[in-house]
Amino acid sequence: MQRFARYKYIFLLGAVLGLSSCDKGFQELNKNPNASTTPNVNYLFTQSLLKGSLVYDRTYFYTSYLHCGTFIQHFSIAKEIAGSGSGDKYAVNDRYQSFYYQYIYTNVIITLQEIINELSKPANIGDNVNKLSATRIWKVLLMQRITDLYGDVPYSDASKGRTEGVFLPKYDAQADIYANMLKELDEAIKAFDNSKTTTFGAADLLYNGNVDKWKKLGYSLMLRVAMRTTKTTDGKVIAKDWVQKAVAGGVIIDGQDNAVVQYTNGPQIYNNNPVAFELVGQDYGLSSHGKDNTELGKYSKTFIDFLKTNNDPRLGVVSVVWNNDVPDTSAAIQKGMPNGTDVKLPNFVTFSEPNPATVLNMAAPLLLLTNAETNLLLSEAALRGWITGDKAQYYNSGVTAALKNWSLFGAAGVIAPAKINQYVTDHALNTGGSFEAQMNQIHTQFWAALLLDEQEAYANWRRTGYPALVPVNYVGNATNGTIPRRLPYSLADQGINGVHYREAVSRQGPDLLTTRMWWDK
Repeated sequence: MQRFARYKYIFLLGAVLGLSSCDKGFQELNKNPNASTTPNVNYLFTQSLLKGSLVYDRTYFYTSYLHCGTFIQHFSIAKEIAGSGSGDKYAVNDRYQSFYYQYIYTNVIITLQEIINELSKPANIGDNVNKLSATRIWKVLLMQRITDLYGDVPYSDASKGRTEGVFLPKYDAQADIYANMLKELDEAIKAFDNSKTTTFGAADLLYNGNVDKWKKLGYSLMLRVAMRTTKTTDGKVIAKDWVQKAVAGGVIIDGQDNAVVQYTNGPQIYNNNPVAFELVGQDYGLSSHGKDNTELGKYSKTFIDFLKTNNDPRLGVVSVVWNNDVPDTSAAIQKGMPNGTDVKLPNFVTFSEPNPATVLNMAAPLLLLTNAETNLLLSEAALRGWITGDKAQYYNSGVTAALKNWSLFGAAGVIAPAKINQYVTDHALNTGGSFEAQMNQIHTQFWAALLLDEQEAYANWRRTGYPALVPVNYVGNATNGTIPRRLPYSLADQGINGVHYREAVSRQGPDLLTTRMWWDK
């Protein structure tokens, strides 16, 4: 039906063009004199931030929660392999797994390219360089998410439909995408000009137009992208060089520079935290108190066991068990549900689920990139000998930040400083251990720190292999009992853009859950 509609549109367009020679002013007559011919870039940028920040319209629920979050065993879904149970059962489901691919391109990337095109015009570029740089950085962050989920994807040809008539974009090799993303970040950061006062201002929901903070986000994203390539060997990206450039430029170290979108509880949907909105609306309706959830989700046994075993003070912050219709944060009763569960168990209500006062708080902030992530990556970089600085101190700072950042969620997220200090002391980096043992410590903490940012946690797990997770071997799974390495391309794109799809598959490997992408060695 979608393909038929497309051809019908092309046919009708051709008919209209065929009549253009005898329209006798028809086109001018049908122009709306009140319509703007210049896009409002401030409005478009705000929209791109809201739609791109883990977004609504089921994107977070389908992609981050049902798949990335269950792959890495933060969450577990008590449903059969079909439908929403496909995540931790390792099955293929086009509706859910291709949703991010289709949504981000059509709803965000095109918008960002429209902003870039407008601001890049000779008449606009002089005063708007800070707006342009922020837009380029935000676009890189979203393209990084897309390629990390699927591998080779449209990049250089993406968003050229309106300007150049490229409606069937080629898929770029992931190595080339990564090289270009780093180049984009480098150019965008250098182009910032503090002498120019024009910024997005209040339309910038992250930094209110603060150029210095945007630079730190750009360099932090550069650090993330570069560290993703630590195992590549083809020379397309030299991870060490880009890490050193990022560190020299200045990454997010302090919490005051974190990339955070603030939300309020209404009055419109877009005023609500998207993670809370999606999880409550789709799985954790607060009126059910854990008894009648539609999708039957809970925290994974793997995750809750880790928090309990390590006396992690985040346990009561993120997790509750509904006890007589009251959310109970007592550590003793917290219990995760095993991944691979396919029916609603008789004791379903006794399993832990997200705390309504923090994770499901509609007024909670959305953390996009924080000092917890950057400090832990810096710890690894120091471990590799790529940067100066104390790897143990970077590690301590990352773990401390991960615990402190929950205070941004309100009073229920505040962890007493004494508890934070005790946890950091009890889990200090064993600097005398082997390289792999220290990597395990660093990235197990990374896995715990990035709860809710499931896409990034999943990507980092694939790169490092830590923590060591025991896969599910559910009957009928599509991976031979191994945790998926990517999501498949959409069936729609396979049909409409078949030539370029087949080129990508020939280059990257079969379009399967098990195919490893360029950086995933």
